[in-house]
Amino acid sequence: MGRDVPVVVFSREDRRNYREKVHRCLDVFAQMLREARFEFEHPLAGLEIELNIVDHLGEAAMRNAQVLAAIAQPDWATELGQFNIEINIEPQTLAGDGALRLENDVRARLNHAEERARSEGGHLVLIGILPTLREQDIGEGTLSANPRYRLLNEQIFAARGEDLHLAIEGVERLDTHADSVAPEAACTSVQLHLQVSPETFAAHWNAAQAIAGVQVAVAANSPYLFGKELHRETRIALFEQATDTRPAELKAQGVRPRVWFGERWITSVFDLFEENVSYYPALLPLCDEEDPHAELERGHVPHLHELTLHNGTVYRWNRPVYAVVNGVPHLRVENRVLPAGPSVADIAANAAFYYGLMRMLPYDERPVWSQMSFKAAEDNLGAAARHGLDARLYWPGLGEVPAAELILRRLLPVAREGLARWGVHGAVADRLLSVIEGRCLTGRTGASWQVDRVRAQARSGDRHEALRGMTLEYIERMHANEPVHTWDV
Repeated sequence: MGRDVPVVVFSREDRRNYREKVHRCLDVFAQMLREARFEFEHPLAGLEIELNIVDHLGEAAMRNAQVLAAIAQPDWATELGQFNIEINIEPQTLAGDGALRLENDVRARLNHAEERARSEGGHLVLIGILPTLREQDIGEGTLSANPRYRLLNEQIFAARGEDLHLAIEGVERLDTHADSVAPEAACTSVQLHLQVSPETFAAHWNAAQAIAGVQVAVAANSPYLFGKELHRETRIALFEQATDTRPAELKAQGVRPRVWFGERWITSVFDLFEENVSYYPALLPLCDEEDPHAELERGHVPHLHELTLHNGTVYRWNRPVYAVVNGVPHLRVENRVLPAGPSVADIAANAAFYYGLMRMLPYDERPVWSQMSFKAAEDNLGAAARHGLDARLYWPGLGEVPAAELILRRLLPVAREGLARWGVHGAVADRLLSVIEGRCLTGRTGASWQVDRVRAQARSGDRHEALRGMTLEYIERMHANEPVHTWDV
């Protein structure tokens, strides 16, 4: 969840001061890592889930302020678009039946929120991209009222100096322009957080990068944008383009994008924060009064406000997070590749698959990232986004294989062992991972179900009506909380 910021106009002095402050924060962060000032007892899992709000016809409803007021719970917050909201689930253990309790907790919170949304004429949808969304639904006027989003919009376009060009070549082709960052609001995701120690952070981040393509292949749920069938997980390409601060000339020069997979395996969490400071100019150059050096000398834990704010404007698919909780500094890997939905059961299964793998792969004697190039991991993500479970992915020892085969033959047993090491009860782990197995055996993901339903309905009517009808069916099945591989077409 992004930090709120005030409405402000930035001067050249603001930017100079911020650059100096960010470098001081980076120096202090390096000192904290050297002096082992972080505490870490056991791994904790947390998540954020972004949702869409629709009306009774399945169309985008610009009512997040009203819906949030009706929900009236601190764990719910605004997101970029007026048709988006977000729920934040605090980190907790998965041991025992913790994974089941987490799933039930999310379901209960969503049921309450849906009931309150209905009182405001809205309904909540867990989906990667709302299929009924039209270009006219996306504009500066549909950004949420939070000043952070207006300020980000102004700064991104000041850096670009021209409109955004959205060009996605998939089953069909989208080629359009946007005069705001509002298209990013079409992307609704699930973000998985894993608290780790500084010593093991690099191994966890590298492992998360290595499996990003696998995650997207088995969880794809975003096949439509502005009425066009594009990629199985169109959200990946859309997010990359919708927050791009680079005009064409800077792209040609190789300037790095703000939405970034990265370019190398790392040896320390410091590598990522150092890259942020070295490669990216500030979008929100806001300085806090805290002097991080002075705080450290007094024996206090600095919040490193400028460093963390800057980190929040570099949208890595696996982002490092530094936070201070109850006076103790923590590090987390924030996994951002997954779309929302289709059901809470599916989200829980996706989370269990990820956390199971992350309990094993970082600790391998010969880790996966030592056996594959970083480019291969990036290519896997691109192939998975385009083709979903039909993608062919590279994996050490197997070569290039179908995604479903890789998951069934190699990764599900690893994830099952990982959940056992988390202390997850066997019956809970089996139920969750059987959802992943079911998708692989049937070939059915949220994306493939959407496409099959729309193609069937579109034969007797126009595309938008087919999308609308499918969306209403999707919402009904989502609330039944049956995993998507069991949905009939």
